[in-house]
Amino acid sequence: MTVIHTERLVLRHARLDDVAAFHAILSNPVAMRWWSSLPHASVEETRTWVEGMMTGSVAGAPDFVIEWQGRVIGKAGFWKLPDVGYILHPDAWGQGLAREAVGAAIDHVFAERMTDIATADVDPENPGSIRLLERLGFTRTGSAERTWNIGGEWKDSLYFALTRDAWQARLRTAS
Repeated sequence: MTVIHTERLVLRHARLDDVAAFHAILSNPVAMRWWSSLPHASVEETRTWVEGMMTGSVAGAPDFVIEWQGRVIGKAGFWKLPDVGYILHPDAWGQGLAREAVGAAIDHVFAERMTDIATADVDPENPGSIRLLERLGFTRTGSAERTWNIGGEWKDSLYFALTRDAWQARLRTAS
Protein backbone atom coordinates (compact mmCIF):
# COMPACT_ATOMS: atom_id res chain seq x y z
CA MET A 1 0.00 0.00 0.00
CA THR A 2 1.22 3.44 -0.91
CA VAL A 3 2.25 5.85 1.86
CA ILE A 4 3.28 9.39 0.94
CA HIS A 5 5.33 11.61 3.23
CA THR A 6 5.38 15.37 2.71
CA GLU A 7 7.09 18.04 4.78
CA ARG A 8 4.32 17.97 7.43
CA LEU A 9 1.94 15.19 6.46
CA VAL A 10 1.56 11.47 6.02
CA LEU A 11 -0.90 10.32 3.35
CA ARG A 12 -1.93 6.69 3.70
CA HIS A 13 -4.83 4.40 2.92
CA ALA A 14 -7.87 4.21 5.22
CA ARG A 15 -8.23 1.74 8.10
CA LEU A 16 -11.19 0.88 10.31
CA ASP A 17 -9.57 2.65 13.24
CA ASP A 18 -10.03 5.91 11.28
CA VAL A 19 -13.82 5.85 11.75
CA ALA A 20 -13.94 8.01 14.91
CA ALA A 21 -11.63 10.65 13.44
CA PHE A 22 -13.60 10.77 10.20
CA HIS A 23 -16.88 10.94 12.07
CA ALA A 24 -15.60 14.10 13.80
CA ILE A 25 -15.07 15.57 10.31
CA LEU A 26 -18.02 14.14 8.40
CA SER A 27 -20.58 14.95 11.10
CA ASN A 28 -19.35 18.56 11.34
CA PRO A 29 -21.70 20.94 9.47
CA VAL A 30 -18.88 23.44 8.88
CA ALA A 31 -16.62 20.81 7.30
CA MET A 32 -19.51 19.42 5.24
CA ARG A 33 -20.83 22.77 3.96
CA TRP A 34 -19.63 22.12 0.40
CA TRP A 35 -19.44 18.32 0.45
CA SER A 36 -21.62 16.13 -1.77
CA SER A 37 -23.80 14.90 1.10
CA LEU A 38 -25.30 16.07 4.36
CA PRO A 39 -23.28 15.73 7.58
CA HIS A 40 -23.19 12.15 8.78
CA ALA A 41 -25.89 11.45 11.36
CA SER A 42 -24.31 8.28 12.79
CA VAL A 43 -21.00 6.57 13.30
CA GLU A 44 -22.36 3.68 11.21
CA GLU A 45 -22.77 6.02 8.23
CA THR A 46 -19.15 7.08 8.64
CA ARG A 47 -18.02 3.45 9.04
CA THR A 48 -19.68 2.61 5.70
CA TRP A 49 -17.93 5.61 4.12
CA VAL A 50 -14.51 4.55 5.50
CA GLU A 51 -15.12 0.97 4.36
CA GLY A 52 -15.80 2.36 0.88
CA MET A 53 -12.48 4.19 1.00
CA MET A 54 -10.77 0.96 2.05
CA THR A 55 -12.41 -1.01 -0.76
CA GLY A 56 -11.32 1.64 -3.26
CA SER A 57 -7.76 1.51 -1.96
CA VAL A 58 -7.61 -2.26 -2.45
CA ALA A 59 -8.85 -1.70 -6.01
CA GLY A 60 -6.07 0.84 -6.58
CA ALA A 61 -7.86 4.16 -6.02
CA PRO A 62 -5.27 6.73 -4.95
CA ASP A 63 -7.43 8.19 -2.16
CA PHE A 64 -5.57 9.00 1.05
CA VAL A 65 -6.17 9.69 4.71
CA ILE A 66 -4.27 12.80 5.81
CA GLU A 67 -2.36 12.58 9.11
CA TRP A 68 -0.86 15.69 10.66
CA GLN A 69 1.01 15.67 13.95
CA GLY A 70 -0.12 12.10 14.55
CA ARG A 71 -3.85 12.66 14.03
CA VAL A 72 -6.25 12.16 11.13
CA ILE A 73 -7.39 15.54 9.82
CA GLY A 74 -9.05 14.60 6.53
CA LYS A 75 -8.69 12.98 3.15
CA ALA A 76 -7.24 13.94 -0.22
CA GLY A 77 -7.00 12.07 -3.44
CA PHE A 78 -9.02 10.38 -6.11
CA TRP A 79 -12.00 8.28 -5.09
CA LYS A 80 -12.49 7.81 -8.82
CA LEU A 81 -9.92 8.96 -11.38
CA PRO A 82 -9.63 11.64 -12.64
CA ASP A 83 -11.83 13.39 -10.01
CA VAL A 84 -9.83 14.87 -7.14
CA GLY A 85 -11.55 15.36 -3.79
CA TYR A 86 -10.54 16.55 -0.36
CA ILE A 87 -11.96 17.45 3.01
CA LEU A 88 -10.23 18.61 6.18
CA HIS A 89 -11.43 19.18 9.70
CA PRO A 90 -12.00 22.94 10.13
CA ASP A 91 -9.34 23.01 12.88
CA ALA A 92 -6.79 22.29 10.12
CA TRP A 93 -7.98 24.99 7.69
CA GLY A 94 -5.86 28.00 6.75
CA GLN A 95 -2.45 26.38 7.25
CA GLY A 96 -1.70 25.20 3.73
CA LEU A 97 -2.32 21.57 4.67
CA ALA A 98 -4.93 20.94 1.98
CA ARG A 99 -2.61 22.35 -0.67
CA GLU A 100 0.23 20.13 0.58
CA ALA A 101 -1.96 17.01 0.69
CA VAL A 102 -3.79 17.53 -2.61
CA GLY A 103 -0.52 18.47 -4.33
CA ALA A 104 1.09 15.25 -3.09
CA ALA A 105 -1.86 13.15 -4.29
CA ILE A 106 -1.76 14.83 -7.72
CA ASP A 107 1.99 14.37 -7.93
CA HIS A 108 1.52 10.67 -7.12
CA VAL A 109 -1.11 9.98 -9.80
CA PHE A 110 0.83 11.87 -12.47
CA ALA A 111 4.18 10.29 -11.53
CA GLU A 112 2.60 6.82 -11.62
CA ARG A 113 0.90 7.67 -14.94
CA MET A 114 -2.51 6.74 -13.56
CA THR A 115 -4.13 9.56 -15.53
CA ASP A 116 -3.18 12.41 -17.86
CA ILE A 117 -5.64 14.86 -16.30
CA ALA A 118 -7.06 15.72 -12.88
CA THR A 119 -10.51 17.26 -12.66
CA ALA A 120 -12.54 18.91 -9.91
CA ASP A 121 -16.17 19.91 -9.35
CA VAL A 122 -16.48 22.83 -6.91
CA ASP A 123 -19.39 24.78 -5.49
CA PRO A 124 -19.08 28.40 -6.75
CA GLU A 125 -19.72 29.56 -3.16
CA ASN A 126 -16.58 27.78 -1.92
CA PRO A 127 -13.84 30.40 -2.41
CA GLY A 128 -11.25 28.45 -0.38
CA SER A 129 -11.48 25.43 -2.64
CA ILE A 130 -11.40 27.56 -5.78
CA ARG A 131 -8.24 29.32 -4.52
CA LEU A 132 -6.65 25.97 -3.65
CA LEU A 133 -7.25 24.56 -7.12
CA GLU A 134 -6.00 27.71 -8.84
CA ARG A 135 -2.84 27.73 -6.68
CA LEU A 136 -2.21 24.14 -7.75
CA GLY A 137 -2.47 25.16 -11.41
CA PHE A 138 -6.00 24.04 -12.24
CA THR A 139 -7.89 26.09 -14.80
CA ARG A 140 -11.63 26.58 -14.98
CA THR A 141 -13.19 24.59 -17.80
CA GLY A 142 -16.89 25.26 -17.34
CA SER A 143 -19.89 25.52 -15.06
CA ALA A 144 -23.38 24.13 -14.63
CA GLU A 145 -26.43 24.97 -12.57
CA ARG A 146 -28.33 22.66 -10.23
CA THR A 147 -25.85 19.78 -10.40
CA TRP A 148 -26.09 18.52 -6.81
CA ASN A 149 -29.16 18.19 -4.62
CA ILE A 150 -27.97 18.13 -1.03
CA GLY A 151 -30.78 17.73 1.48
CA GLY A 152 -33.31 19.35 -0.85
CA GLU A 153 -31.06 22.30 -1.75
CA TRP A 154 -29.71 22.55 -5.28
CA LYS A 155 -26.03 23.44 -5.71
CA ASP A 156 -24.21 24.63 -8.80
CA SER A 157 -20.80 23.49 -10.06
CA LEU A 158 -17.62 25.04 -11.39
CA TYR A 159 -15.41 22.59 -13.26
CA PHE A 160 -11.62 22.66 -13.20
CA ALA A 161 -8.88 20.61 -14.85
CA LEU A 162 -5.12 20.16 -14.64
CA THR A 163 -3.09 18.19 -17.18
CA ARG A 164 0.00 16.16 -16.35
CA ASP A 165 2.01 18.34 -18.78
CA ALA A 166 0.88 21.55 -17.05
CA TRP A 167 1.70 20.04 -13.64
CA GLN A 168 5.17 18.95 -14.73
CA ALA A 169 5.88 22.32 -16.36
CA ARG A 170 4.83 24.03 -13.14
CA LEU A 171 7.16 21.82 -11.10
CA ARG A 172 10.07 22.58 -13.45
CA THR A 173 9.39 26.32 -13.12
CA ALA A 174 9.27 26.08 -9.31
CA SER A 175 12.68 24.34 -9.11
